Amino acid sequence: MFDSSLLAPIHAFLQAETPNEWVHEAQRPENLRVVLTDHLICELKAAQSAMFLIRRYAVDEDSAQALLQWLKPYEDFIYRQKGDWQSLSQTNRLKKTMLPRSDSPYSQELIDKMVLLIKEELHHFSQVLQIMQEYGIAYENVNSSRYAKGLLRHVRTYEPQALVDKLICGAYIEARSCERFAVLAPHVDEHLGQFYVSLLRSEARHFEDYLKLARQIANEDISERIAFFGQAEARLITDPDDDFKFHSGLPVSAVHA
Repeated sequence: MFDSSLLAPIHAFLQAETPNEWVHEAQRPENLRVVLTDHLICELKAAQSAMFLIRRYAVDEDSAQALLQWLKPYEDFIYRQKGDWQSLSQTNRLKKTMLPRSDSPYSQELIDKMVLLIKEELHHFSQVLQIMQEYGIAYENVNSSRYAKGLLRHVRTYEPQALVDKLICGAYIEARSCERFAVLAPHVDEHLGQFYVSLLRSEARHFEDYLKLARQIANEDISERIAFFGQAEARLITDPDDDFKFHSGLPVSAVHA
């Protein structure tokens, strides 16, 4: 269904594969709503995370406000149930040129990579919404999983190490998302499987962009830090988890079976 070479760097980066028990749980028809809804929210959160990095580290105040306005229709839909899914696909456009901060030597590269990522994530957000409509799944808010918080709680509190850690976390989240697209694709119907494959092709190199930025900003060997977060991420994926989500761990039902 897809070029296996896309997955080779992802598998080499991740320290654990998705448990078969998670795949089994994900392919249950009654869990399709949770998988798609949580996936939808994950696409927005990926865009929000990239936007936060630009606002916090790379641009002036006017540019930061323009970024907030860019995401506002999507956040209104998710958090305030305002707007409709058809109109969102027409709003994915940044209406202002981002001006890099002069006091940050990595501003422009951070802007270039993260703006492109935001555009892709918001496009995928609209695609997931359309898929949900096709499957007759109305959007209903779901609580966040432990996954991203479980990674970010290890982020250091001083700069630039905090930024480096956030970028490493971003790399793991992007890589795991792609790995999940790959493991889900053969176990769902053809239409949904093709959609997951298209997302994998589009997002397969996002994690490398995050890592490249992390290495540039650190300006030192960060292999140990990458490995540290890799171990933390693997535990979140393989430890028992009683809250089934797109990025959840080993289903508790499988542990007690």
